[in-house]
This record gives sequence, structure tokens and C-alpha cells, in this order.
Amino acid sequence: MKRIALNDLPEESVSHNPAIKKKVMLRLGELPHLTNFSQARFAPGQVAAAHAHTDMCEVFFVEAGAGLICIDSQEYALTVGTCVAVEPGEQHEVRNTGSEELVLTYFGLRVEPSQ
Repeated sequence: MKRIALNDLPEESVSHNPAIKKKVMLRLGELPHLTNFSQARFAPGQVAAAHAHTDMCEVFFVEAGAGLICIDSQEYALTVGTCVAVEPGEQHEVRNTGSEELVLTYFGLRVEPSQ
């Protein structure tokens, strides 16, 4: 059993934009196939630059705010209560297009890379 309180965790920088902060609740190796379980906070205008993962899929859940996620050049709205799953190899970028903080809770699942 693992019990983690979000309020007790330190903030870290998101690798795709160090100005965006996250709190990591679970890390690689703590549960099978899970690469991370985190919550990131994007200030208005902040962007996590386009990138792709060959060895994991990511699932994003919008807790607060509004923004856009661009997946393989197609834009999708991020609104409260929206869940988006990004498959391995899909290029994705997250943008806060609103006037309030965009809060995303997300996790990654490790998969075998395509041959």
C-alpha cells in the first residue's frame, strides 16, 4: 500500500518546460508499468513543447483551467473533466490558452517500443 498526500510533496520542474511545476505522486519502479503519476500547473500562456515518447503512453485529466493539446498537428480543447490518452509515438504539446492556471493530473504507462 502506498499513501501520498499532494500537499506534502515538493515541486519539481516539468522536463519539457522548467517554468512549469509539477508534483510527482508515484515514480518509475514504484508500480509495474507506471512511469509517473503527477500533477502539473501551467500558468496562463505556458507551453510544454511538442514531444513524443516511444516507450510510453500518457493519460491527462484536466482538474482546473482550460487549454489545448495538440496531437500530431490536430488541436483538441482541454476543459475541466476532460481526459486525453496519448499513444506511444504521437507528438503532443500542451498549452494553457486560458486566463487561469491549467491543472493537469497525468500518468504514463510503459510499453514495449515498436520494432
